[in-house]
This record gives sequence, C-alpha cells and structure tokens, in this order.
Amino acid sequence: MHSPTSVEFQDAFDVIVVGAGHSGCEAALATARLGCRTLLLTLNLDKIAWQPCNPAVGGPAKS
Repeated sequence: MHSPTSVEFQDAFDVIVVGAGHSGCEAALATARLGCRTLLLTLNLDKIAWQPCNPAVGGPAKS
C-alpha cells in the first residue's frame, strides 16, 4: 500500500522572474542569494540558462 505524497508549495514571493534565459537565471540567482523568496518562471524547459554569459555564473564567457 502506498502512502499519499504531500507536496507543499510556497505561495508568497518577494521576487518573480519571468523568463529563464541567461538574464532571468542570473536575476533569480542574485535575488535568491540576497535572501529573497524568488520564483523563476519559464515556458520552455529546454532553454533554461541557455548560453549564460556572466563569468560569475558560468557559460561561454568563463574561461
């Protein structure tokens, strides 16, 4: 017999970032590091953090 799984979702955020391209991911990371409750939204899961360019985050500029 399986026990029911309970998942709790946070419904209050300090910052909501719409778009998870490189800029959106960097914005969400920066606000989360500052202690903000951050929600990052995207329509395309295949493009999350695609081509990040900030060397502090990673990506092609980090060499």
